[in-house]
Parts: sequence; structure tokens; C-alpha cells
Amino acid sequence: MASALSRVLAVLRTAAVAALFLPAAVAAGPVPAQDAVAQEGAAPTMAAQDQDGGGADNPAAGTPGPANRLFVQALQLIRQADNTYDVAEEGRLLKEADKLFNDIVTKYPDSPLAVQLVTNQFVGDFDFYEFRSRIRALVCNDALNSLCFLHRIGEMLPPVETPITAARWDWLSLAVAYQQLGDTGRAKEIMAPFVSVVRRGGVADSSGQDLFVARALSLMGQTPLALDITRQINDCSTRIYNLADIAKAAAWRGDSGLTNALADEAKSYASSHGCAWELGLVAQTLLRAGKEAQARTLFLNTVETQFSKFKESRGDCCPPELAVAAADIGEPKLALGLLSTVQDENPWTIPAVLGRLAKRGEAGQAVAYAEQVADIDTRGEAYAELVEAVMKRGEPAVANDLMNRLNKLADDAAGRRPGLLAQRAKAEKAFYNDDRWRRTFQLAINAAEKASNFVRRDIGAPLLAALVRIESGLPMLD
Repeated sequence: MASALSRVLAVLRTAAVAALFLPAAVAAGPVPAQDAVAQEGAAPTMAAQDQDGGGADNPAAGTPGPANRLFVQALQLIRQADNTYDVAEEGRLLKEADKLFNDIVTKYPDSPLAVQLVTNQFVGDFDFYEFRSRIRALVCNDALNSLCFLHRIGEMLPPVETPITAARWDWLSLAVAYQQLGDTGRAKEIMAPFVSVVRRGGVADSSGQDLFVARALSLMGQTPLALDITRQINDCSTRIYNLADIAKAAAWRGDSGLTNALADEAKSYASSHGCAWELGLVAQTLLRAGKEAQARTLFLNTVETQFSKFKESRGDCCPPELAVAAADIGEPKLALGLLSTVQDENPWTIPAVLGRLAKRGEAGQAVAYAEQVADIDTRGEAYAELVEAVMKRGEPAVANDLMNRLNKLADDAAGRRPGLLAQRAKAEKAFYNDDRWRRTFQLAINAAEKASNFVRRDIGAPLLAALVRIESGLPMLD
């Protein structure tokens, strides 16, 4: 199946490219593949010869020209690739053909063929877009390669609608994953349309809408651009979330100066704009910057205020970020109490809180709480977080017990829960620290591909988050 985003990118490029090359394309028209083959042996006329002695690309005049000759050579290589059983040879031939197509575009950009290739048009019955998808799929010659995992996950993602009106965390997660695994070109290709939308002013009118773009850019090391986007947002939730996440990424990179500056900026913005529900995030950011006293004071004051409002209104008790902050600060009783009030609406808080508690030596309480979680996938994710936490604390016996619990969940599901299998793969990486997780992750993707459209629609981001965590040791953002 072809990648949806490539179609989107092709559409975005078409208008600009067509404006440059339309006169040449109209003059010559499309070049059917079979006609190109037939023309290969035709001798160019004197009038049609170009300066290097090759014929101009004018099929109507019977002159093949250099671009057409490269096209024919590429088709011949593809046919050879189709007729070999040797996987390595097939890959070599297809890559040689791809190089010839690139030569057409770079060396003969004013040719009709170049226009058709750049805009992913059919050339006769040859579908260049399908060929590019085949090239990308070559990474799956090694089925257990992480780039193959990314390719397969990308093929499952619902297509991006054009024009883009909102960010898509699944596609942005894919971009982050490609960046983390070293394919920066593919990462930029995916990110570019979303960044373009933001630059055209989408953020200014996005009150209350977390576009995720700045958060993804921060994970990709594009901090100045991420901050530029974030500082245009006036909505408390989006602004504070983005500042907190950019600070988190800076802390992971060891940039303590930026982490401190962003913690202060988040606190100042929250104070000057009356942000309330986001103060748990500010407390987490202050703690990450080493400002523990400020973080604790802000947290306790916020908890007191929130509980006071809850008693008056009997509405929603507390923002979920407070439960996470309580675990970070080391208030296990309060963290679990807050968690019980927010987990139904925010199930992501369960593994986030329990994992943090286990890292602080409260594994017993965390495991007991996880046992009571009804949702199988959420419980599995909590177990995976706990396995990593106790392994880092040097408690392999506890980790082994948790692995057994997680394995039983996965076995009872009989391979029908791709998210659960991905969590088991994540736990295996933390527990064994070798490559046996790859076969489990492959099973997770297999299960996702066989699942319903509903499951495939939603499973992409969780799979990508698990893969990034495995490969980098760092989580995707909450």
C-alpha cells in the first residue's frame, strides 16, 4: 500500500512545479512508457539535437532525447528486478533505476518527463509514485529492522487530509521516529507541510488547540523553531504544554541552561495569564530544572486551591498533571489519590504516575495499584513502565515478577492486542537489554495490520511511542 503522506506532499509540490514547467509539458504532452521504449532506437534529427549531441525530448517528432533514454534504461532495470529471485540483486537494480529517475529530474528539469516524475504523474502505464513506495519498502528486506517497522507503521496511518487544518500526532510521531533512527530526510519530508501550515498563521487562531508541531520539533532538536511557534500561542494549555515539553527535551540533551530558562518562562507566563489547570506542568518543569523548593511550594499551593474549588463547585476535582507532579515530587499517597480521580478521563496518567512512583522506590504501592486497572492495554503499559523503573533501581526479582504478569496478559490476548505486544517489547528491551524485543514488536505490527480499521486508525502513535522509547531510551511526550 502506498504511503499516504507522499501523496499529500506531491499535491503540495504540484502547483509550484507546474507553474515553472507547464509550458514545456503542454508543448510535448505525456510520454507513454511503451512509446518511450519504441523511440529508443530512433535517430535524432539535426533540428532536434541539443548541444551535447543528444536529441531533444520531443516524442511527437520521433526524437527520444537524453531524458527519454534514461527513462527507458530505468524501465529496463525495473524489469530485470522483477525477474530475479535474489532479494539483494532486486534491491540493487531498483536503486539503480531510482538513480536514473533522479538524474532525469536534476539534469533535465525542463523536460516533460521531469515534470511528470516530480508531480507523481503516470508516464504511460508506469506509476512513479508506486515505484517510490517500492523503493521505500526495500528497508523491509530485513524484516526485523527498525526502519522496516517504521515503514509498516507509516503504511497503516490514515492519510493526511489536504489542505491541512490540524496537526496529526500520529504523523508527527512518525517524523520524530525517523529523526531518532537517523533518516532525517524522511523526517523533514513529513514535518514540512505541518510547519508550513503553522507559518501561514494557523497558530494565531488556535486557541485551545494543541497543534503538537512545536512539541514534535523540540524532540527533533529544532528548539529555536519550536520556541518561535510556541511563543505565538496565547492559549494557556498549549503554551505551557509546549514550554514544558521543550524544556523536557532540553533536559534530555543535557542543556541545563535552557531547561532553567524555560522553567522560569513557564512559571512567569502562568502567573501573568492566570493559568490554573496547567500549574502541575509548571511544577514538573521546575523540578526538572532542579528548582525543587519552588516546585514543591507551587504544587502544594495549587493542590490546596484546586481542592477548595472542588468543595465549592463539586465539579471536576483536579487536572491530571497534578497527579503526575505529585509522583515526581515524591508524594505517593497524594499521587495515588489524585490518580484515582482523573484516570477514567485521562488513562495515560496511570502508567505515567505509577512509573514515577516506582522510580522513587514505591514499587509495592505502584504494582498493587496496577493490578486493579481494568483496561488490559493500560495495565500492560503500566507493567512495562514498572519493569523499566525497577530494573534501573537494581531490582531484577521484582522486574521478573512484572514480566511474568505482562507475558500472561499478552498470552491471554492470543496476539490480538497490538498495543499490548508493543508494551511487552518495550519491557523486554528494559529487562533483557538485547534484541529479542524485535520479534515481539514484529508480532505487534502483524496484529495491527490484521486488526479492524478502527484499531489501525488509532494504533500508529502508540506503536511509534513504544519504538522510540526502545531505540532511544526516552519517551515520546505524554
